[in-house]
Amino acid sequence: MTAIPENSTSTPTGLVGLYMRIIKLPEHIPLSLVQLAARVAVAHVFWQSAQSKLASWPVTLQLFANEYNLPFIDPSVAAPLATTAEITGSVLLFLGLFSRLGALMLLGVVSVIQIFVFPENWAEHLLWASLMLLVLTRGAGVFSLDRLADRILRREA
Repeated sequence: MTAIPENSTSTPTGLVGLYMRIIKLPEHIPLSLVQLAARVAVAHVFWQSAQSKLASWPVTLQLFANEYNLPFIDPSVAAPLATTAEITGSVLLFLGLFSRLGALMLLGVVSVIQIFVFPENWAEHLLWASLMLLVLTRGAGVFSLDRLADRILRREA
């Protein structure tokens, strides 16, 4: 039995080689596509949430007053703040414009929802937070107005 040196660059052949090539295929997906998908998915969730709040504002105020029970903030202030954050964050993420700010805003919304409103839905909140953390830490990606603005500002500098 001969040992393959650790610094060997040979790749396995046969079934093992095929398996290794297949599991590495996703590495060829551009990060910008992942960033775009994350932005659109989160934007959609919070846009829909804001639209349902706006569709029946009296019910929204009632939910904030009687069911959500947020401490330290009056429901008549909390409802418009939450709705504004959802709309603004959604639009910013969707366009990829000031996307890190949009992600940070919606992370704040998710934190409040997780801590004070629906702590039992932690898995769903973690999923949203993970997508927003991707945008917060890596940016909006190539398919964004942030990238376009960056290119224009670099030319002018």
